[in-house]
Amino acid sequence: MQMENEKEVTVFWFRRDLRLEDNAGLYRALKSASPVLPIFIFDKLILDKLQDKQDPRVSFIHDALLNINTQLKDFDSSLLVKYGEPIEVWKELLLEHKISAVFTNRDYEVYAKERDKKVADLLGSKDIVFKDFKDHVIFDRDEVLKKDGTPYTVFTPYSKVWKAKLVSKLDEKLKDSYFLKSYPTLKYASNFVKRKQSKLPTLQSMGFEGSDVEIPNATVTQGLIKDYANKRNLPAVNGTSRLGIHFRFGTISIREKARKASNLSDVFLIELIWRDFYSNILNHFPHVEQNPFREKYATIEWINNEEHFEAWKAGKTGYPIVDAGMREIMHTGHMHNRVRMIVASFLTKHLLIDWSWGESYFAEKLLDFDLASNSGGWQWAAGCGTDAAPYFRIFNPYTQQQKFDKDFKYIKKWVPEYGTDKYPDAIVDHKKARERCLAVYKKALDKA
Repeated sequence: MQMENEKEVTVFWFRRDLRLEDNAGLYRALKSASPVLPIFIFDKLILDKLQDKQDPRVSFIHDALLNINTQLKDFDSSLLVKYGEPIEVWKELLLEHKISAVFTNRDYEVYAKERDKKVADLLGSKDIVFKDFKDHVIFDRDEVLKKDGTPYTVFTPYSKVWKAKLVSKLDEKLKDSYFLKSYPTLKYASNFVKRKQSKLPTLQSMGFEGSDVEIPNATVTQGLIKDYANKRNLPAVNGTSRLGIHFRFGTISIREKARKASNLSDVFLIELIWRDFYSNILNHFPHVEQNPFREKYATIEWINNEEHFEAWKAGKTGYPIVDAGMREIMHTGHMHNRVRMIVASFLTKHLLIDWSWGESYFAEKLLDFDLASNSGGWQWAAGCGTDAAPYFRIFNPYTQQQKFDKDFKYIKKWVPEYGTDKYPDAIVDHKKARERCLAVYKKALDKA
């Protein structure tokens, strides 16, 4: 295979950081000695597992790459996009280009770390350095630890140290944190490899089709962030940022949003700290991807009634706040944060269905699916995770509705037949389901 040119290049590998602005790894790549060739790999191993061939997340990634390519045109460059198994793609790239180094940003999921090790080993066999950087979170790996050097597993002390670490580097002149600095990538934009605009693989060529699911905007108003603490729990109100998909794929900078939140809303900042917390839990305790953080909860005797599970997915449980949430995710790929806790508690505790069933369904449906946060949230609801709600804390769907959707605005939007004879009866009795849950959990924990 003929090399594109004989000049050495530094490759920057885009993954969960689909932007040119404030991109830690890209910034460092552009400051390196060789011109930078930006690439993205559509991972066949991941895409082949997606059942929905109109998955809006694939379309979102494709659109983000088109946007990057358009931006690169201003610098007489373009994005090289490949489709295939990453290790095989890298073998092709080594034949096509004279590569001096590969720069990228870290991914903390188990599959991603295994993939990166294989690629790093392949590059190392050719004496090519592989460098990864922190970009997806504010603090990663071993930056926030207990005094004894072990990772935090409880959120509140973690968040206090996280905040203290942020403030400890405060620049009095700039009134800004060292950890929240932006990376001025475009200052070095002339260092991109000069190459003609290249076409991306089409969605169809990868077995997918476009999606008409609406993607939330990447910007939020200062007013929303300022009022976040007052409105974030009300599903009928536009009180949350809905930035999850943009954080997930890095089309916005976590540093930028954390910087703004630190000045406007401590409650919004805490949500970003939760993101770091769950990412670090996954990094230090990779077993949480498929198993409970608290191993003694693995002995719970789930009922796993498939008819109940299907009713839950369809939004036909007879519990209106639960059904509204399940229909919202079905039609939009989004679910309000408060309602996520309610439907997760209902599945695991009212229906006694394994939390991993719900986690897998959310992974399939959520636009903003993030493995660390999704696993963390589901295990929190089920009581088996790090810093989880105690097993005897069982959300009452009726009181949750009265507290957060007292006028039934959210429910009426998604469950228009509520209050008519077309709405189903409750599939379980709340009081009996609660008593059953307590008995089943207690039995499992007494054995452990």
